Amino acid sequence: MRRARRGLSGRGKKSAGGSLMSFALDESAAAPFFRQIYLQLREAILLGRLTPGKRLPSTRTLARELGVARNTVINAFDQLRAEGYLEGHIGSGTIVARDLPDDRPCIRVDAETGLAIAAGRRPRIVFSRFGQAALDGPRDLNPHPAAPFEVDLPATDVFPFETWRRLIAQRLRAGMRDMLAIADPAGHPPLRKTIADYVSAARGVSCSPDQVIITAGSQHAVDLAVRALLGPGDPAWVEDPGERGVRANLAACGARLVAVPVDREGVDVAAGIRLCRNARLVYVTPSNQYPLGGTMSMSRRLALLDWARETGAWILEDDCDSEFRYASRPLAALKGLDGNGNVIYIGTFSRSLLRPLRLGYIIAPPSLTEVLIATRGIIDRHPPPLEQAVVAEFMLRGHFATHIRRMRKLYADRQRMLVAAADAQLAGLLDVRAHGAGMHVIGWLPAGVDDVAVSRAAAKRGVIVRPLSAHYVAAAKRSGLLLGYTSVTPGQMRDGVRVLASVLREAVGAAPRASQPADDRFAEGAPLG
Repeated sequence: MRRARRGLSGRGKKSAGGSLMSFALDESAAAPFFRQIYLQLREAILLGRLTPGKRLPSTRTLARELGVARNTVINAFDQLRAEGYLEGHIGSGTIVARDLPDDRPCIRVDAETGLAIAAGRRPRIVFSRFGQAALDGPRDLNPHPAAPFEVDLPATDVFPFETWRRLIAQRLRAGMRDMLAIADPAGHPPLRKTIADYVSAARGVSCSPDQVIITAGSQHAVDLAVRALLGPGDPAWVEDPGERGVRANLAACGARLVAVPVDREGVDVAAGIRLCRNARLVYVTPSNQYPLGGTMSMSRRLALLDWARETGAWILEDDCDSEFRYASRPLAALKGLDGNGNVIYIGTFSRSLLRPLRLGYIIAPPSLTEVLIATRGIIDRHPPPLEQAVVAEFMLRGHFATHIRRMRKLYADRQRMLVAAADAQLAGLLDVRAHGAGMHVIGWLPAGVDDVAVSRAAAKRGVIVRPLSAHYVAAAKRSGLLLGYTSVTPGQMRDGVRVLASVLREAVGAAPRASQPADDRFAEGAPLG
């Protein structure tokens, strides 16, 4: 219950040269009395109720009228004087500063927070191209990280946290001073060496530690490369459908996007050449195309490398989810075939270990390492040293390889569980088929069902399914949903499928009847490749 307020209320007191506008002190407010006096006087000045040159009551008089100690009022006046709202000295009278502009903006002040809030007409805000592109781009980045069926989330319920905590403690005991030093912008040298050894053995990429640059995840890696290599208006190929965040980054940096269609062999290189032969850069996901899944064929890989060699274009190879291949051993990376130094390889630990662990890496051609490291140094100086040291130890001691083997088996089991649940409960509503790799599957919707509307309806009920159509630049030939399964426990999966079935029954019942498109490359719901 709020206690009684005390103070002046427009009683027309004339002492010290004029009347004070009405204001009151609230004993139950969080702000102390001197702060309340300061805020209310400042607001009266900003709103023009107290005009320049207006004499204020003496601190003694105001303190008596408000029922507070004189020092309380003196503190408020001192703050206003220091900020230029008042002039004069204690004992000789205090007036509102004469040099305040007559056309100062009309502002009110929140009594609790002290925040100034402009009133009336506001100036038009013009954002930079980067800022506007960021606003227009995707911003639904895991708002419900624990909900089924969010994509790209590793399984935290089986993560070896005890081992992770032990490594952190050991690292801190071994060298706390090292963790507080300014680090190398290219990254922790032992981690760079460990990554170079890992990609050589696991991905067929031969490189030296000097070519490895640690980043804050794959999106940051793309940003570094784009900033260093592209100018405004430079054309860049992107897969269609493809990664929305990368498209937004390219657009924000001023690149001219060229949407190249994807078919069963991956990105259509011949189509890209027809659309824009002189593109400066291409972003591809050849090991597991995102979001459709599947592997780029060898003929397409060689055609892409030939085109890049002839034109001098750069290839950003995002090796997303390459560790999680269930039908066969992981395939060699495109970078392993690059004999001319056109491929910039991107990897990340955010999907293989922990999503909040914002660590990734670039393996750059020797000709680009200097400019990429310099660009990294300008943006954020260096990666966090402790996390790098822990990941290096985690890999060197064999924990990473063990963890990947366990996750590969777990994720394959969870994918089978999701497909079986979909067959049992979503038949006729969503066509879900197994993929040979990755961290999500695609559920194809019946013709005429809006995947964006289904996604929104499911989100209201705690289930996150991403609309496939949002990943297209051109119109999607068929709508579908991305269903992540890697972070979903069996109980969550059962509940999520039940909720999704209810949402889909409503959506399918409300959808207009429509025939299937004649040219539907993915109608049967099978992954690419």
